[in-house]
Amino acid sequence: MPTSVSDRTGYWDRYAEGRSDHQASREEALKGAFGWTQYPGHGPGDEILGHPATTLELGCGRGDAVAALAARGVAATGLDLSPVHYARARERWRDLPCAQFVHGDAMDYLTQTDKEWDAVYSIWGAVWFTDPGELLPRVHDRLAPGGRLVFAHAPAVPGAYGVQGMYGGGFTGRQVWIYRWAYEPDTWSSILADHGFTDIHARVEPAPEPGLLGTLIVQSRKSRPHRMDDLTSSKV
Repeated sequence: MPTSVSDRTGYWDRYAEGRSDHQASREEALKGAFGWTQYPGHGPGDEILGHPATTLELGCGRGDAVAALAARGVAATGLDLSPVHYARARERWRDLPCAQFVHGDAMDYLTQTDKEWDAVYSIWGAVWFTDPGELLPRVHDRLAPGGRLVFAHAPAVPGAYGVQGMYGGGFTGRQVWIYRWAYEPDTWSSILADHGFTDIHARVEPAPEPGLLGTLIVQSRKSRPHRMDDLTSSKV
């Protein structure tokens, strides 16, 4: 058995260093902030979050989506495991009073915080790279009643489901690996329902051209508690 450990922080730092889009202007970054799909200008926008007053992005990267929400007055928090992504996001958007950036692991943060959010979302981010059996209960606990969980990432490769391992440093040199979790939309719906989510809508958004890879997009809610007048009226 290999004795090395998965270097997730190092992997995401290298990913951040290899990206050039952090050099885009602020206007360009805000315009394309909600890239739920991998195709620029394609797919839904932030309307699928509803109308939240508070949001948390798990795996915020360069922070553009957080900034776009904060610019509209939403109290938006972005969390990222990579110190490089965290530093760049904070440096670029520090003038937005409604934007907050946190460096840390999603599981650790959700376990330790006592905050609640109206919407938690992940754009090709932490939901893809975290065991849903561990992550979803913690997200559910930190959502306000009626709050939304929305996430997007690549669809599962047909026939390859569950945890998927991949080497993060190529096939030579020191062993570095990360894991992703892959399921079909119907399976995601069942997993979310098992963890108390409702109003679940999981689908693969078609690509802008036939034959190209689509995007898995999943929307769900935390149910609201029944009010006493609702229970009374149901007995009438």
